[in-house]
Amino acid sequence: MTDFGDLERQARVLFEGERDPVANAANLAALIWQALPDVNWAGFYFRKGHDLVLGPFQGRPACVRIAIGKGVCGTAAAERRAIVVADVHAFPGHIACDTASRSEVVVPLIRNGEVVGVLDLDSPTPGRFSAADAAGLTGLARAWVSASD
Repeated sequence: MTDFGDLERQARVLFEGERDPVANAANLAALIWQALPDVNWAGFYFRKGHDLVLGPFQGRPACVRIAIGKGVCGTAAAERRAIVVADVHAFPGHIACDTASRSEVVVPLIRNGEVVGVLDLDSPTPGRFSAADAAGLTGLARAWVSASD
């Protein structure tokens, strides 16, 4: 099981003295990629109007633009809650950026009550993510929000 407390401490060290959201997102995506096993994509989408636009990530090339309310990422943003999907093929409207992905967890990034983006992780293993993963990733998302302008 992943020690998300330790991961959050490491993230806060990486963020120290840096307020740029893209730089901090890039470092957090790399940290998650290195620390979490069985993940084939880890990264960010940032809100631009009614869309989420691809930000820093680790993994294969991804969908560039996702409408708020569409797919797992857009749904998490619209509903302002973390979503764990054990089988992406069973999620209505799932957007397949990488056909190898079988499960997903998405956490909204909320600043001053507004969704500014999402943190998205995919795995090639069905059922890879748990509620504990969602909670730990929510802590990492909050750390990113508090460290970034």
